[in-house]
Amino acid sequence: MPVDAESVAGQRDSSGRGFSLRNTVIYGLTAVGAAILLVIAFREPAPVSAVATDRLGPAPGEQVQQYLNDARTSLDGGDADPHWALVSFTDYLTPQQIPAAAAGLRVSGVIQHVPIDRVQTPVITVATPAGDEPAVKSADAAAGLVGAQQFRDQRSSDIARVTESRLRAGCACTAGIVVRGTLPQLRELATQPGVSAVQALPADAIAGRFAVSPLLPGSSDTVTPNPDDGPVPTE
Repeated sequence: MPVDAESVAGQRDSSGRGFSLRNTVIYGLTAVGAAILLVIAFREPAPVSAVATDRLGPAPGEQVQQYLNDARTSLDGGDADPHWALVSFTDYLTPQQIPAAAAGLRVSGVIQHVPIDRVQTPVITVATPAGDEPAVKSADAAAGLVGAQQFRDQRSSDIARVTESRLRAGCACTAGIVVRGTLPQLRELATQPGVSAVQALPADAIAGRFAVSPLLPGSSDTVTPNPDDGPVPTE
């Protein structure tokens, strides 16, 4: 099912005001070889569902173990066609670690998220052209997206500031990557140290027409938002 950016972006919170950074997810979607297309989407929690053909990553409220089981099942099959797949990591990576983590597969998207205890920071998926350099520079691209936004409350502005600062400093903030590979290649990648899950879409999935919602490192039991009642660091 195609992602309808206009209808998603038109949603508002229950108070009738515009959304703040704390419930904002920034998506980057692109076809292979095309220029980067960046869409800002505001998401409400979706109903619990199993892995679907138009989605990479767990749904809010989904049991983590169920998602891991479904991700493994998605790698079954004997076809030789390339598939889009989400690679989730057990720990956050630095930008320089991304090429090795991809094990030679083409990286089409990098998911950046600055982890701060009890502070909701944005999850930013940056679409990347082929090659190692765009993947390594994805943190700077994500920082630029955050810095370009305007926020209506001080907390959101403070979260944006520390998120941008840490991304530009090269923090270990890479939560996952979207790659393109055959099922045997993806099964091999799933066995590598530091990889918590590899989930593949069917071979006929179309670039730019599936949602990406990562399994963040440290997730356990049920996929739920990080509480947002902690202090925002100054740096």
